[in-house]
Amino acid sequence: MVLAIAADARSHRKKNAPQLRSSLMERREAIRLLATAAILPVFPQKLVTLCRGVHAQLAPSAALRVLNADQDATVTAMAELIIPTTDTPGAKAARVNEFIDLMLAEWYPDEDRARFLAGLADVDARSRVAYGKNFVNCDERDQVAILTALDAEVSRLRESEKPSDLSSKTPPPTPSQKHFFHMLKHLTLIGYFTSEIGTPSEERHQFLDLYRPCAPLHGEPKAS
Repeated sequence: MVLAIAADARSHRKKNAPQLRSSLMERREAIRLLATAAILPVFPQKLVTLCRGVHAQLAPSAALRVLNADQDATVTAMAELIIPTTDTPGAKAARVNEFIDLMLAEWYPDEDRARFLAGLADVDARSRVAYGKNFVNCDERDQVAILTALDAEVSRLRESEKPSDLSSKTPPPTPSQKHFFHMLKHLTLIGYFTSEIGTPSEERHQFLDLYRPCAPLHGEPKAS
């Protein structure tokens, strides 16, 4: 499904972004939107506004709030595989890793933050078992193999779930939505497509709900 936020994106400028906490929304509302957006084909406008505010808070050399250096390197590498640099900038250039760190620090509840960090640790554990080294030290082929296995787990969980009740104001997260890799993809896509770099070029990219391991990591992504 195409992430359709282009219409409003081009008219937005970071200088007009509101302050992160004071004028955006209550934390509870933000958590609800983050949960709801995980099952929708487009981003709710309030969530777009929130995420642009998060980007506006990133200093030129922002200090990490939640992730340590190793965790940040893993997030950066995984996000760049999800949205690679081609003829347009990828996730790393859009500072998606820093966006994720600030979202974890400011907006995610403790339980979800802990689940995300545990997922990062699990990625390195899998990598050491399979390849004898941490994820960031693996070559790209092996990194893609790990991401493919993680996405297969999410897919199996999703296939066993009942359809989400979109009429519910706060639909409870499903097991697939609680999976670390789903969280990472969700944050990566939101972080990229609400960034200064991501919004002008989103019409040149088409990212589906499922990670496509067969898609080329270099060159222009192909539409389905």
